[in-house]
Amino acid sequence: MIVVLAYLIVALFAPVIARYGESQVFPEAFAPWSAAHPLGTDQLGRDVLTRMIYGARNTIGIALVTTALSFTIGVSLGLTAALNRGRLDQFLSRMVDVLMSIPSLIFSLMLLSIFGASVTSLIFIIAVLDSTRMFRLARATGLGVVVMDYIEVAQMRGETTGWVVRHEILPNVLPPLIAETGLRFCFVFLTISALSFLGVGIQPPTADWGSMVRENATLITYGDITPLLPAAAIGLLTISVNFVVDWFLHKTSGLKDEK
Repeated sequence: MIVVLAYLIVALFAPVIARYGESQVFPEAFAPWSAAHPLGTDQLGRDVLTRMIYGARNTIGIALVTTALSFTIGVSLGLTAALNRGRLDQFLSRMVDVLMSIPSLIFSLMLLSIFGASVTSLIFIIAVLDSTRMFRLARATGLGVVVMDYIEVAQMRGETTGWVVRHEILPNVLPPLIAETGLRFCFVFLTISALSFLGVGIQPPTADWGSMVRENATLITYGDITPLLPAAAIGLLTISVNFVVDWFLHKTSGLKDEK
């Protein structure tokens, strides 16, 4: 939690923490580590430490927005399908099966090459593809709730489908959905970084950890570890979020540690 909180503080207060501007260029490219540039400069002469700080804001921010949109789409459709078992459930389930049968990274590359590598396209495409996992979990957990008597009572009162989903079903299936959302954030975060590394994710001059690895990869041949730092930042955040998700799932499952 401390590590995740530190990342969030850096992302929120990036303009205050960073010494230079996100796209500020200095005369010397690939400058060595120094007091003026603690992590050196990149191939264009931009301060690497500053780019990493702003990269936290851009990469984490876009991943959070994408995960929230994925949660909204997947959970709303999944619980609606569980409540209205019939043609709607069959249609949505078969559409999800089709999307899940295609490798998500390859599909994302194809769609981004068609619609353009803008932030809006990136968020929407990844959110739609990732919402299939949320749909499957929401539908599976929702099927165990919709058979309860209080769901039938709410329907007999004349409540709408949206009201029943929000007030009766969602509160009873929220813990596993929240845990899955944390895991989905990790996958979304890694997907965005991978797409940026391949050149179709977050576009320059916006700082992003995935693109920073690609831009400074040349330094590895000279024994410089600078390109490994944004990769390490990606790995550390992913591991930390997984630990938090495991802890939350353990606490909400009602299991007790054996003394």
